[in-house]
Amino acid sequence: MSTLEHATFSLFPDDLEHVFSRTRDVWEELRGQRIFITGGTGFFGKWLLESFAYSKEKLELKSELVVLSRNPQRFLASMPHLDRSLGIRLHPGDVRSFPFPSGNFSHVIHGATDASARLNESSPLAMFDVIAAGTHRVLDFAASCGAKKLLLMSSGAVYGRQPATMPQVPEEYMGGPDPLSTSSAYAEGKRVAEMMCAVAHKSRHIRVLIARCFAFVGPYLPLDLHFAIGNFIGDALRGNPVVVRGDGGTKRSYLYAADLATWLWTILLRGEHCRPYNVGSDQAWSILDVAQAVAELPSHSVGVRLDGRVNSAEQPSCYVPSIERARRELGLDITTDFRSAIANTFRWHQQTNGFLDQQDE
Repeated sequence: MSTLEHATFSLFPDDLEHVFSRTRDVWEELRGQRIFITGGTGFFGKWLLESFAYSKEKLELKSELVVLSRNPQRFLASMPHLDRSLGIRLHPGDVRSFPFPSGNFSHVIHGATDASARLNESSPLAMFDVIAAGTHRVLDFAASCGAKKLLLMSSGAVYGRQPATMPQVPEEYMGGPDPLSTSSAYAEGKRVAEMMCAVAHKSRHIRVLIARCFAFVGPYLPLDLHFAIGNFIGDALRGNPVVVRGDGGTKRSYLYAADLATWLWTILLRGEHCRPYNVGSDQAWSILDVAQAVAELPSHSVGVRLDGRVNSAEQPSCYVPSIERARRELGLDITTDFRSAIANTFRWHQQTNGFLDQQDE
């Protein structure tokens, strides 16, 4: 009998089925295999872990996923449903120095990065070191364990500031961050990680897949960090006005996390090696429009408050990818519209974290 009948998941069943139904044809490569993942305890990682466990049991893949964690006990306490019965095992260690787990692994997924704007600002060298040294360690492990493929979760930050004349940035764009700005530590770290992976592909014959990730929304998204949409949802859940720190003109796009998981599994198992794929939505929204959409989620709109001055002399920044390569080569697309995505995220946090719409109490 499949353990799926007795398993519990934190994600909505419809979301897990959403990922499974769109990746069903790619999982065969992982049958009976062992996968190692860094960054598996973060926002992206939790989606990969749950979608792996769900798909593994649906298809009886008999695969194992080993997850690097600095604090396995704390992670399991927060997600006790992801136990060994679902083929998931925690491995203790820091990404820069972890002891190699024993045995062979067929696939490695590297996503460990401290996604903290505060760390990038206060200690840029530490941010850069986590990315660069961590990638070096992971590549050494991939070579030693016989991995056939490695998926690097890179970032759209590698392109630097998106030109105002470019509504969507394609993979062919050869821009880059300012190397003399300490605020570029995260972006430069990701650029170095991509180069290290390209070298490992050439010298160590590891098939490297690269996902350049942009902005996302969905269950497990933190509501108290530097993610604007997460902060907006947190405001709305507490029944407070949604606060926009700025003039709201910045352009962003958001892919729902169920689509994100679908894209990452597909890139790992079907992507072309050393050929980066943008991962995100190409549908741009101003931050003010995002805030207004979130403010309408409670049964009574909580309103929006602008906490910044309009600077008409400065062109609003844009962070929106072209996703034509992923569409054309891998058949990937946006399958959850933005308003549904934020509504699902709001509802999940409302149910999981015990938020109540204060106006309905």
